[in-house]
Amino acid sequence: MHDKQSVTASKAFAQKHGLKVYFRDPHSFTPILETSNGHEPRSLLLGGDMAENQRQIAKFSERDAKAYPEYESFMNRLVLAIDPLLDAPPLDTKAILEGPLLNRLKSLKTLQPLLKAGLTIGSQFPKYYEVLTAPICKILDQWFESEPLKCTLATDAVIGAMASPETPGSGYVLLHHVMGELEGKKGCWGYVEGGMGMVSQAIAKSAAASGAEIYTEKVVEQILVDQSGKASGVVLQDGTEVQSRLVLSNASPHHTFSNLIPKEQLPADFMTMISQFNAKSPVTKINVAVDRLPNFLAAPNRNNGEAMPHHQCSIHLNSEDMQLLNDAYEEASRGIPSTRPMIELCIPSVLDPTLAPPGCHVISLFTQYTPYTLSGGCQWNEAERNRYADTVFDWIEKYAPGFKSSVIGRDILTPPDLERIFGLPGGNIFHGSMSLDQLYFSRPVPTFSNYRTPITSLYLCGSGSHPGGGVMGAPGRNAALVALQDLK
Repeated sequence: MHDKQSVTASKAFAQKHGLKVYFRDPHSFTPILETSNGHEPRSLLLGGDMAENQRQIAKFSERDAKAYPEYESFMNRLVLAIDPLLDAPPLDTKAILEGPLLNRLKSLKTLQPLLKAGLTIGSQFPKYYEVLTAPICKILDQWFESEPLKCTLATDAVIGAMASPETPGSGYVLLHHVMGELEGKKGCWGYVEGGMGMVSQAIAKSAAASGAEIYTEKVVEQILVDQSGKASGVVLQDGTEVQSRLVLSNASPHHTFSNLIPKEQLPADFMTMISQFNAKSPVTKINVAVDRLPNFLAAPNRNNGEAMPHHQCSIHLNSEDMQLLNDAYEEASRGIPSTRPMIELCIPSVLDPTLAPPGCHVISLFTQYTPYTLSGGCQWNEAERNRYADTVFDWIEKYAPGFKSSVIGRDILTPPDLERIFGLPGGNIFHGSMSLDQLYFSRPVPTFSNYRTPITSLYLCGSGSHPGGGVMGAPGRNAALVALQDLK
C-alpha cells in the first residue's frame, strides 16, 4: 500500500492499535579497520541527507560522491517499476491459458502491474534487466570505484542469502531490501517499540476488533482435507478440530505440504517441486545484552557515553571490501563457518528505551556465512556455536575495543536453531531463497504461485509466496484478496 490515502490509513492503524515506530536516520554505518597513523580510522555514514552522503563518500572517492545521486535516481526508478508488483497477486498464467473464456478474460487484469512496470522502465529495460540478472558486483563496479561504498551497498544484496556479490541475480535481493517505505517515507528503516512482536500484536488487535477469534499456543497438527480434496479446517495438537470454509497457511511451503497434509493427498510432481524449493540460509543470529554502548575506533563515544548518530544505524563490520564477502561465502560453501564473517550490528535500544534498563543495551547481530551442516557432515553443537560466536565477538572487538568485556549475556541461533525454534526451513528468514528462479510466478512453484494450492480452499499467505519475505504483509494481503475473490 503506497498511495497517499493508504499511508494515512497506516498511520491511523498504528495509533489505534498501539504500534509505535522509531525512525532511523542515518541508516548505515561502516567503520574501516585500518591503521590510524595518529588519526581516527575512516568510516562511511549514509542516511537521508544526500549532501551529507556525498561528503561521506568523498572521503574515499570524489568521483563516487558525484556519481551517487545518479545511482540513487537510477535505482529508484527500478523500485518504482517493481513496487506495484509487490502489492498484487502475480500473473495467473494458468487461469489465462485454461478454463472458460470469460474467466480467462477476467484473469487478464493480472497483467496490469506488469504492463505498468514496463511503462515505468521504458527504454531503460536492457540496463534494468542487467541489474536484476547480473552479479551485484558487476553493477556496482560500473558505478563506483571505492570498495567501502560498494561493499556497504552489496551487503543488502546478500543479506539472508546463501550468495556472494559474485552470484548472478543478487541485484534483486538488494532491491528487495531498499524498495520499502515506512509511513510514506521511501527507503526508510525503523525500530518498533517493544520489539518486532508488537507488529503482530497490532495486527491481532485490528483483527479482533473486526470479529476475529485468535488462539495462541495452539499448535496446528494437520490441515483437514475432505473426500472431494477441499480444505475443511485444521486439527490442533490437543485433538481439537476447527472447521472452516477456507484455510490460509503462513507457515513455509515445506512445513505446510510436508508436515500438515498427508502426502497421498498431494500430486507427486508438486511435492517434488516443493522439495526442490531452495531454502539454504547462511545466517546465524546472535542476540546480545551489554552494559554499555560499543565504542568504535572510527567514531569514538563521547565522554558521557550517550548514543551517537551511528549507534542507531545498521552497523556493517568486515564490509570494507567485496572480496571479504566472497571469501566468507566460499568458506561456508565448503561447510566452514566464516573466519571473517560479515556482521550487521543493530542496537534498537538506542531509540527504544523499553528494551533495556538505563545504561544497558540489547544488540542484534545478523551474521553470515554459516553452513547448515558443517564440513564432514558434522552437526552444530554447543561447542561449535560458542566457537563461531567467539570469532564474531573477536572481530567486533577489533572495531570496538572493550566490546567483549561489556557483554552480559548472549543467545546464539545457527541455521538449524532458526529452523527448529521458528519453523524457518534451513533457517531461511524468507521461507525460501529470493533467487530469480523462485520469484513472482515461480514462488513457491511455477504452477501454483498465486497463493492457491493443489488443495481447493487452501492458500499460502507467508513469505514462501509472492513477493517473499520482509515486514510488509504483502503476501498475506494478496492471498486474502485471492481467497475473497474465490468466495464470491
